[in-house]
Amino acid sequence: MNILEQTFDEFCVDIGRHYKKGAFHASAAYRAVFKKGAVSFSNLHEFADCRAFASRLSNDIGQPPAGPSCSVMEGALIKFASTLSDGNMIESVIIPSPDRTTLCVSSQVGCRFGCGFCATGAGGYVRDLTAGEIVAQVFSARFTLKSRVDNLVYMGMGEPLDNFNNVVQSLRVVSDQRGLDIPLSRITISTAGHADGMARLAELNLKNLRVAISINAANDALRKRLMPINTLFPLATLKKALCRYPLGARGVFFIEYVVFAGVNDSREHARQLADYVKGLPVRVNLIAYNSNAALPYVSPRPETMEQFRAWLAAEKLFVRIRRSHGQGIMAACGQLNRTARSRVSTPIDRPCVPATNGSV
Repeated sequence: MNILEQTFDEFCVDIGRHYKKGAFHASAAYRAVFKKGAVSFSNLHEFADCRAFASRLSNDIGQPPAGPSCSVMEGALIKFASTLSDGNMIESVIIPSPDRTTLCVSSQVGCRFGCGFCATGAGGYVRDLTAGEIVAQVFSARFTLKSRVDNLVYMGMGEPLDNFNNVVQSLRVVSDQRGLDIPLSRITISTAGHADGMARLAELNLKNLRVAISINAANDALRKRLMPINTLFPLATLKKALCRYPLGARGVFFIEYVVFAGVNDSREHARQLADYVKGLPVRVNLIAYNSNAALPYVSPRPETMEQFRAWLAAEKLFVRIRRSHGQGIMAACGQLNRTARSRVSTPIDRPCVPATNGSV
């Protein structure tokens, strides 16, 4: 039994099936795990008359499948690596801000789509994460690293919609009000343009869920060069999926556009993007490429970013320049990888420090 893979209702069913117990004990155990980070129930007053059952349940639930094996900081931002039960590693990032604390979670070990500018894709695809391994990242951030996490973005390692079933189950678990209680309105799924996954997600009609799409070029030739997924799901196919997606009354798509110097930053590229999103409710986030010595792209200058923003604004688009966080510790967009080499360069060099033990 892995409680991190179960909603409260699913856990109740298991408690009844395996132990012949009801919602009273299920509620106490579920609350202890997801509200307090505990996996031992012997001291709970609800189990005062059944200590043997409490011990058995604790043993059956076991430890979370992933926990921080090391963490590193840049200011208040924390990147942590988790070693999975099979020895593979993933990375996650905690990003504090004045009004929220965001956790960027991974959904796969590596990624099969190999975007030419992404360190995750450069390492290849290993496997999908289970729903429990995804939820465990939230659990670790809250209860091991003691971070208030109230906003969630599936923007870490992997393509979330390529691991559809496990990602959707993790959404159900983290949004359960009796557990981690992160509402769908504060969760963003970021996709590289997986049109089939968008179609499947549309069928679930999760209108409060936020969706971000990485475009990065609005012509097929250039986008295919940057993002090989465009061969499988060309821009026209992707747009059809977006047009059919059931956004809420005030819902918008977040269009992510990484700007590369001299590659996709011209006036014509801005016009192509504006034409492509015409008819869709969108907000455009411009992201300056985060340089990686192993990859053949260059970060744009600030004035280039501002000019590109102005061109899009002139096309009547809502657009902002999104400031990247964590470049110095390889924690920014496109920099996470499965080798978890969390070295920090001068002048903010800090060692990869063992994560503090918490409730697990």
